[in-house]
Amino acid sequence: MGSIPRRMTLPVVNGRQDPIYKAPLAPVSDPAHGCAFILIHGLGDSATGLEDIANQFQSNGKMPHMHWVIPNALFNKDAMAAAWFAPTSFAPFDASRPDTIPKEDEAGMRETVQYIESLIDACVKKGIPPQRIVLGGFSQGCAMALLTDFTSSKYAGRLAGVVGLSGYLPFVYGREIENMRAHASLPPAHGEVPVFLSRGTTDDVVPKRIWMQTLKKMESLGLNADAIEMHEYEGLGHEVSGDVLSDLSKFLTRIVPRLED
Repeated sequence: MGSIPRRMTLPVVNGRQDPIYKAPLAPVSDPAHGCAFILIHGLGDSATGLEDIANQFQSNGKMPHMHWVIPNALFNKDAMAAAWFAPTSFAPFDASRPDTIPKEDEAGMRETVQYIESLIDACVKKGIPPQRIVLGGFSQGCAMALLTDFTSSKYAGRLAGVVGLSGYLPFVYGREIENMRAHASLPPAHGEVPVFLSRGTTDDVVPKRIWMQTLKKMESLGLNADAIEMHEYEGLGHEVSGDVLSDLSKFLTRIVPRLED
C-alpha cells in the first residue's frame, strides 16, 4: 500500500490532530519541481477516512512524485462532530425571499480558510511553489477547498488546481464571496485555475440543485467554463469510486506532471 506515512512538520492549531503526510514514492531532487495535494475530509470524518485515496494512488504507481497532506478538522460543538464549519440545511427554500435562505457559518469558514492557508504556507516553505500545489476535498472539504481558492488573500487564483468531490460552493445565493474577495483586495474575476468537480447522480446529501447553483455562481465569479472539468457518475451516491479516482488521476497528471530535474 505504498510507503509508510511519514510526518511533515506542519502546523498544529488549537490542539488539532496533525495532518497525515505521505511522502512521494519517487521524490524529485529539486523541491520546486515537486508537487503537493492537500486533501480535506468531509463532515464527521477524519484524515484517516481519505488516506486510502493516497494509498491507492501510491500502490498503483500514480503521481509518485506527489506529496499528500490530509488534515483533520476540529470537533465542532454545533455539528457534534468533526467539522470545518457548522453545517447548513439543504432543505428547499424560497430563493426570492432572502429571509428564508439558511444562514451559513461564515466565521467558521473564515477560520478554516486561515488554517488551510497555513498548510499551503508549510508546503511553500518546503520549496513547493503554489502553482504546483493542488487543493481539494470531499463534501464539506470540497466546500472549503473551493472557498479558499476563491477568497484567500494569499492563494486565490495562484494554485495548480482545485478538486471538488461530491461537494458544493458555499454562499451561492448571496454576495458573501464577492465581499470576501473585495476585503482581500482580489480582482472581481477569479481567473483560470483548473477545477475538477465530480458528483454521483444518486447523491442524497448534496442535492443537484445545489450543484447547479454552484456552477452558476462560479461562472458569475469569473471562472471560465473551459477551466472546469465536470463529471457526473451514473448511480453513484455521496462517495468516491474507482471511476472518480481514474478521472482524477488524469486531471492531476495534466496539471502537475512530473518535471525533470
